[in-house]
Amino acid sequence: MTNKMDEEIAALKARVAELERAAAPPKPFVPEPYQRYDPTAGMCMPPSALRAMVAAEPSNFMRDVVRDNRAPSTPTGTIPRSGQRDRASTSPGIPGGGTGWAHETPIGPPPGVAQADRLMDAQDARDRAELIKRDAQLRAMEKLAEGKS
Repeated sequence: MTNKMDEEIAALKARVAELERAAAPPKPFVPEPYQRYDPTAGMCMPPSALRAMVAAEPSNFMRDVVRDNRAPSTPTGTIPRSGQRDRASTSPGIPGGGTGWAHETPIGPPPGVAQADRLMDAQDARDRAELIKRDAQLRAMEKLAEGKS
């Protein structure tokens, strides 16, 4: 009898647990944490290829690249070695005569403005003559129309 009772109790406990699970409210939805998109996630280089690339690089290559980057970018011939100026820099053919200053440029109208002014004046004269001619024709037509009426 105890065996049968134990089986009934176990069945009842299982039934109660099942009912409690069914009656329990559902767990709230919790989204997974945001993970930033990484376009390189699937890209990787095999270690053997990386070792081959490192082996192909000359031993002093990166040191030379850094040294070249830090070196002056102007040609060495442009800076005089002593405090004296070269004869070429003081020649009168160079604007400013090698002093660092350029000759002044006079302020005035740019070249070609006088020619453009003459062209515009000629066109204005033609336009004025045409307007006078039209006005004269209009007045003549008005007089003619008055005489017919």
